[in-house]
Amino acid sequence: MSDEPRPESDAVDAEAAEPAEGEHGRLQEVLAARREKVERLRAQGIEPYALGFEGPVVPLVDIRASYGDLPPASETGERVRVAGRIVLLRRQGKLSFATLRDRSGDLQLFLTEEAMGQASYPLVEELDLGDIVGAEGTVVTTKRGELSVRVEQLTLLTKAVRPMPEKWHGLKDPELQQRKRHLHLATDPAPRFYAEARAKTLRAIRSHLDANGFLEVETPVLQSIAGGALARPFVTHHRALDVDLYLRISLELYLKRLLVGGLERVYEIGHNFRNEGIDRTHNPEFTMLEVYQAYGDYFTMMELTQDLVRETAIAVRGTAVVPFRDRELDLAAPWKRITVLGSVSEATGEEITLERADLPAIAEKHGVSLQPSWGPGAIVLELYEQFVEPTLFEPTFVVDFPREVSPLARPHRTQPGLTEHVDPVIGGVELGTGYSELTDPAEQLAKFQLQQDARAAGDEEAHPLDMDFIEALEQGMPPAGGLGIGIDRLLVVLTDAHSLRDLIMFPHHRPGT
Repeated sequence: MSDEPRPESDAVDAEAAEPAEGEHGRLQEVLAARREKVERLRAQGIEPYALGFEGPVVPLVDIRASYGDLPPASETGERVRVAGRIVLLRRQGKLSFATLRDRSGDLQLFLTEEAMGQASYPLVEELDLGDIVGAEGTVVTTKRGELSVRVEQLTLLTKAVRPMPEKWHGLKDPELQQRKRHLHLATDPAPRFYAEARAKTLRAIRSHLDANGFLEVETPVLQSIAGGALARPFVTHHRALDVDLYLRISLELYLKRLLVGGLERVYEIGHNFRNEGIDRTHNPEFTMLEVYQAYGDYFTMMELTQDLVRETAIAVRGTAVVPFRDRELDLAAPWKRITVLGSVSEATGEEITLERADLPAIAEKHGVSLQPSWGPGAIVLELYEQFVEPTLFEPTFVVDFPREVSPLARPHRTQPGLTEHVDPVIGGVELGTGYSELTDPAEQLAKFQLQQDARAAGDEEAHPLDMDFIEALEQGMPPAGGLGIGIDRLLVVLTDAHSLRDLIMFPHHRPGT
């Protein structure tokens, strides 16, 4: 068995790289050459876009797991069938080497005229980087010890007409990675890790909630009133009914209706849509978990949050101690608890209460811009979001928010003007919100009316008046705890991603090329 040449960036195929800006003519040449190959293959009776690849296919990771310790120049006699995309290709006459990539990883294909036969080996000359192939052969190691499949039968499954990004440089521009996620996935293991982490996280959440008696449900995406959060909705029009509808901004109000109906433990994992800005922690479309438990409160939700975060960390990382921003986070330890007013007082160096008439002056002193419609609660919240939340690295529950900014939470049992509202924060990232839910229809209506005052004063994100929900509460909703966790933000913590947009396979962008 001949030894393979070492891969070098200047030795890959001339067509390996997507031409850079200013090389449009070169790209057209590459496209034309590959399209000619398609026609040439068909003339030879080879279909370049196969219907399938029948029979069992072994994941490449399984081959590495079974034979990764073989010494150099080993022959196993084990016959396998593999399939994937060619990401590296070296040809030397009657001997070629290709790196095959599937979902699980990479493995070398060892291609020789001797093993494939004179009639079949010429197909290797028609291959390009990016082609998807199926191969059958035996597991071996080369003289240098590279685990390989010595190919006896090679099948072209899909011809890549457009060249992939160059293997050694790939897609480095983060925005281009997000716009061309299919290329990012094909050339970089990071987005695959993110995709697998999302799947493991969702499985762990469902497993924990299902085991604890929660029922997974689905609620409407198109709603006549965009309620459950303080956010600007997307609006669409239903032609048959001739009414405006809104993409939901929250799962909350319909899930609470299910509590009224007697489904005492419910949850939903679904997409919400908010007509807001785009940055590292915001995307107009995002995934939320919402959980409601009859006869619970915000303390119950804090315990549930700790359990869910711990279980998802173990599912993704294998441990509850995870790396984040060059530090370690222990997600299993009991979380710290602080209050909004107490933390803002500590951050500003003076005692902050909702009764202070000089709150606008305090905000101005600290360089905080205010909206005319904001009352004391909104001012305090802005101070908290600017000066407290970004500093909370260790897992922390921030509790007891002002009534003004928490229209769906129950009034605090001992602190007038506050609500039993908790935000879990990790690494400066707010993961979501938990409540002791408001079940008093008169109090809920009063809070909605406060929001109408804010809306009249110009607050476009104020909560609308939802009389249908008030009527449901009048039918009687049991005392309950509610919890919402942003799945994308949780994944930022679990994977140490730079931005939640790295974790959304196809985030939104401004129109562009």
